[in-house]
Parts: sequence; structure tokens; C-alpha cells
Amino acid sequence: MKKNSKLSGLYLGILFFLMYLPIGVVVVFSFNEARLPVRFTGFSLKWYQELFQDRDLIQALKNSLILAVSSCGVSAVIGTLGAVGLSRIHWKTKGVMEYISILPLMIPEIILGMVLMAFFYMLNLPFGMLTLLIGHTVFCVPYILMEVKARLVGMDPSLEEAARDLGAGSFRAFWDITLPLIMPAVISGSLLAFAMSMDDVVISIFVTGPRVSTLPIKVYTQMKTGVTPEINALCTIMLGVILLVLAVYLIAGKCGKGNIKDEQ
Repeated sequence: MKKNSKLSGLYLGILFFLMYLPIGVVVVFSFNEARLPVRFTGFSLKWYQELFQDRDLIQALKNSLILAVSSCGVSAVIGTLGAVGLSRIHWKTKGVMEYISILPLMIPEIILGMVLMAFFYMLNLPFGMLTLLIGHTVFCVPYILMEVKARLVGMDPSLEEAARDLGAGSFRAFWDITLPLIMPAVISGSLLAFAMSMDDVVISIFVTGPRVSTLPIKVYTQMKTGVTPEINALCTIMLGVILLVLAVYLIAGKCGKGNIKDEQ
């Protein structure tokens, strides 16, 4: 047993090392004085200074954040209502409708991007933030819908029925009973959709306009001339923000558990 546990620990150690080594390299070379990420020549913060002076890169980051938050907000409403609606119907075509609802995840991104581009062109929509929002919402909705649908499967329907028996209307029963119970699924699906929106390149290239650029598109276009260490600095800052949010969440969770134990 001890030998197996040592082998398991060694395997996990190698796995985590290979997973996080590229991230560590990015962080280290964000402080490198040299421009080329070949060898570390000296510690420097000049790439962080140039990052905050690069208006185009900062604007691309702002566009990505605005787009991700907006698409996740719209997708959360559509996906949640869609999952609740699918859970309450008993049609023979329910299975077909469920497959259609997650179809954007199964279609290759390049095909989905071409279809959306042709659709927007047919509607004569100006390509820009609006088309980006619609395109990202299309592939963000299935993530939230699947999470909420899985949560609804394990939820006791008698809870909402009891609220209805006590005089609550359909909306009040959903708002006070169903929504708080499925909120963890909505949040987890929204976080996954946010990550996918921030990371999308293929669909964004097809549906964006000449005056709007997101961070992934900006990085992709820079690959033709060489990615500057400013990208390493930006990735390091974003990683630091994520770790800070995670640390706050863990500390808040421990404090919450401690308060519950004290009350008991």
C-alpha cells in the first residue's frame, strides 16, 4: 500500500509539473530583461511598464472583459430559463430538443463562425460588438443550460409544488424556491462560459468588425510579427488576479464553516 501511494504521489507530481511548467515559464520570462524568451538575462519590470502604456492591448483586454461579462449575463438568463422549460415538458420530441440545445458545442468552431458571419451579413448587421455578443452567446448558452439541467434532475419537484400549495404563484415559486437551489449550477456554468468567451479566437475572427478587437484576436495577430513579452506580463497579472480571487473564496469558505460550527 505504501509503495502504491508513493507511485501515485510521484505520478501526480510529474503530471502537475508538466501541466504548470508552461505557466511558470510565462511568469518567469515576464520579468526577463531580454525581448526574446530564450534565456533569462536579468530581472526587469520594463515589460509591465510598456504593457500599461500599450493602449491597443489594454483596449483589447477591456473589450474581452465587457464581451465575456455581457455574453455570460445574457446566456445565464437564456440557459436557465431553457433548462427549466425543458425540465417541465413531457413531449415526445423532448430528447431531440435537448440535443438541438447543445448543438453549438458539437459543431466545429470554424463552421459555426462561417454560419454566423453569413447570417449577420444576410441580416445586414454591422460587424462589431453586437455581432460578437450574439456569436458568443450562441456557444455560451449550452454550458449554462447543461449545468442547470443536471442540477434540476437531482432537485425534488415537491419543494416548488409545496410553495404553490401555500399560495405562491408560478413566478414567486420559481424565484424563492427553484432559483436559489439551482444558483450554484448557474454560477458554475457562467464561470465556464466566461472562460470560453475570454479564450475564443476562431468565432470572434469571423464575426468581429475592423474597429473592434478582443484580447485573443490581438494576441493571434501579433504572432505574425512575434509575440512581445508584454503578453507574458499581461498573463502574469491575470493569473495573479485569479489566484487572489481563489484565495479570497477559500478564506471566506473556511470562515463560513467556522461560524457554522460556532453556532452549533
